[in-house]
Amino acid sequence: MKKQIENFMRYQFLLGELVKKGIKLKYRRSYLGIIWSLVEPLLEMIVLAIVFGTLFENDDKTFPVYILTGRLLYSFFSQGTKASLTSIRRNASMIKKVYVPKYLYPLSSVLFNYVIFLISLIVLVAVALVLGIYPTVYLVEAIVPLLLVLILTFGCGMILATLGVFFRDLEYLWNVALMLVMYTCAIFYYPDRLLDSGFDWILKGNPLYCIISMFRNAVFGRPLEMTTLIYATVFSFATVIVGLFIFHRQQDKFILHI
Repeated sequence: MKKQIENFMRYQFLLGELVKKGIKLKYRRSYLGIIWSLVEPLLEMIVLAIVFGTLFENDDKTFPVYILTGRLLYSFFSQGTKASLTSIRRNASMIKKVYVPKYLYPLSSVLFNYVIFLISLIVLVAVALVLGIYPTVYLVEAIVPLLLVLILTFGCGMILATLGVFFRDLEYLWNVALMLVMYTCAIFYYPDRLLDSGFDWILKGNPLYCIISMFRNAVFGRPLEMTTLIYATVFSFATVIVGLFIFHRQQDKFILHI
């Protein structure tokens, strides 16, 4: 473990550069640049609030904040895992030329998306204040789901980065899987109907939904649920352990497949 930590510290500058590169490439040739990280979730929130607010006859004025809290976390998870999945193949030329710890590529893919995600939270703050949702003491608890979503995304990213080297079709399969994840995260609908129908295991078994639920509780001034917290924490850290193990076992074979 000590050796791994020393190795990480040796390459932390490179990690920072990879994160900066990822942010620049994401918004290159874009007139608004990083401002899109604010405009995009705001536009999505408006569309979803109008469509699903009308569809479900929802007149709750805080519904846009409900949508935004779910959409922001899901978008980070989606973008972070998709970037990680292709990170090894995308950096094949560098991997073939110089030695760099290969885990830096999926890690940097998650981190640069996390930076963009944190910037996009400005939109959530602004919309919440405009709609009359003000900070409470429970807002401090938002740190927990914000850290857990990072850990979960990194763990899934490591698994996908490994499998993505050997199975190119995984990129398309994961897009389909993400659509299923989105619909089981209760982003644009209240979970009450699903919970009351006997299919509550669909939501409660989804760790991303649990994290989103905790984040919403913090934003709306409600305490965290311990059962949800424990499940999401155990699942997130277990995913990282599995991801690191698989990645470490297979990384020497990457050069033969990229």
